[in-house]
Amino acid sequence: MSEATRRAVLGTTIGLSAVPLLAGTARAASTAPDEDQILQQMADAFGQQLRSPIMHSPSEENLDYEDVTFQAIDGVPIEGWFIPARGSNKLIIANHPMGFSRAGLPGHLEPWKSIWSSSGNDIEVNLVRDYKILHDAGYNVLAYDLRNMGLSGAANGGIASSGIFESRDVLGSLRYVRERGDTRRMTIGLFSRCLGCSSTFYAMTRDPRAFEGVRCLVGPQPVTMEVIMARRLVMAGVPADRIDELERLVVLRTGIPFAARRPQQWAKGVRVPTLLYQVHDDVLTHPSDVQTMFDNIPVSDKRLQWIRGTNRRFDGYLEFQRRPQPMLKWFESHMKS
Repeated sequence: MSEATRRAVLGTTIGLSAVPLLAGTARAASTAPDEDQILQQMADAFGQQLRSPIMHSPSEENLDYEDVTFQAIDGVPIEGWFIPARGSNKLIIANHPMGFSRAGLPGHLEPWKSIWSSSGNDIEVNLVRDYKILHDAGYNVLAYDLRNMGLSGAANGGIASSGIFESRDVLGSLRYVRERGDTRRMTIGLFSRCLGCSSTFYAMTRDPRAFEGVRCLVGPQPVTMEVIMARRLVMAGVPADRIDELERLVVLRTGIPFAARRPQQWAKGVRVPTLLYQVHDDVLTHPSDVQTMFDNIPVSDKRLQWIRGTNRRFDGYLEFQRRPQPMLKWFESHMKS
């Protein structure tokens, strides 16, 4: 096992969730974990997630904003920012990938740098720049931390549910903006990234009426947990046929099997115009995963946009900052008064 792979295993990622390091740095430095240790560490990450700090603020982009808190539909306190666009009646609700916060992820700093270096994703993703682009395009923005991430409340024992419990945060954000005096009559669009997109799919499946009046969804890089974990096993030098053993360990920690964590199926509940985009050659997943989700969305007004020329997943999260025009065009065409 190479040193890079060993580091990736000791601090690997489940989609975007970090596995804790082995206890004792001397032991970790001298002993490469065997396959059973790798499986245990991967499963541990489903039981307790590493939080990404709030490293940036809208004030860095000269944006006025309000710190807000609201409740998910099961009462979990959710923290966020409301960024007003004066004179606009259009609102984008934005959430984030797994392991991120509303501000992004400091992949250039430890421990995230070591976690992500083997896949080439040891770079910073600053999501505040997305909100600046949206604001300047004339949108009010609500950006929030999903449960167990950022500054939002701990819930469900801290486990990662791949969108099942997190869907309650999505539904809570919709209820919040519909009850808030200055946003209740605004036209709503959704910018749901990765885990946030999977959570949105699940929320649409469980409560379709909550999305009545929502004009559209832009969803960067949703991922199926079983798909990404199979890729992680191969990268760690573990035979792919041990995925069933990994699933057993995950169930012991969370009670949720991979078979219940399938946004490919939840996509069948989507009822709003949807733009998905994905790094085609992402080393952490496979293009067939997002393609299946897209194919399963039962609306005619949909689009799948591939990002080519890179195999780095984080380039997908930076795509909106680099080439925002297709996403802005999608929002504009669907959110006209």
